[in-house]
Amino acid sequence: MTHEAAAPDKGFPVALVTGGGRGIGRATSLALAKAGFDLVVLDRLDDDASRACVEEIRSCGRQAHLLIGDIAKVEHHADLAEAVFSVFGTVDCLVNNAGVTADPRGIDLFDIPVESFDRVLDVNLRGTFFLTQQIAKRMAAASPSAASPSADHHRSIITITSAAVGRARIDSPEYAISKTALSLVAQCFALKLAEYGIATYEIRPGVIRTDLNRDLWDQLDTIAQSAGFPMPRAGLPTEVAQAVAALASGAMPYATGDRIYIDGGGHIPRSTIPPPARNETQPSHRESAM
Repeated sequence: MTHEAAAPDKGFPVALVTGGGRGIGRATSLALAKAGFDLVVLDRLDDDASRACVEEIRSCGRQAHLLIGDIAKVEHHADLAEAVFSVFGTVDCLVNNAGVTADPRGIDLFDIPVESFDRVLDVNLRGTFFLTQQIAKRMAAASPSAASPSADHHRSIITITSAAVGRARIDSPEYAISKTALSLVAQCFALKLAEYGIATYEIRPGVIRTDLNRDLWDQLDTIAQSAGFPMPRAGLPTEVAQAVAALASGAMPYATGDRIYIDGGGHIPRSTIPPPARNETQPSHRESAM
């Protein structure tokens, strides 16, 4: 199901945001609209939230179109891609934002049901990979080469993964597994699309207040603090969205395959070994060198 949009203004770039009607996706859609993009908002639900997002984009003076679809249904991807390109005739930026967490959370590695594992990977990995494939090959067909870029707008694919990439855990590991694999997917597309003048970026959010973790909102700041984040608080969807909008607007034109953390510094490697106690009776380095 779709909602009509007015004819596009060919002077503006076009972005497709998956899961674009709520959470980080909604914030990203609005940030892109404020940056001058027309939007195709792909969402699984045709509800008040997704429709309100589209109306808010239009209130920013940009064109917006709501497209309803579940990216886990790979058999529908070709039709979805055709529908996306039929709206504005082009896509300059794909934002892979749609994702799910384990439901319920906190299940031990020994007890994870097949249904939960499959659902998380169907959306976060399989669905995202094959939808990106459909959109990317259409973008590539319309792109100038990287050697002589002449496109009217910066072209990019931005994939939202997680600061959980590469981090093993024994409770609900399917989320980290899916995002770790998705990180490699982003790298693969970076290699493939560079010759077409399409940049690929990966955003790794940390502890962010989203609809998926609403039941934990009162704990998130404490989680960030107890984890020793240099910026000891949870992040906001708008803070992820601002990074996406900057990249989509061409803030890093001579870069591809880059990974950007939006996690308050939580990813910074730190030693877990305390420094040795200093023996005050021994001379300092300066004294011993004299």
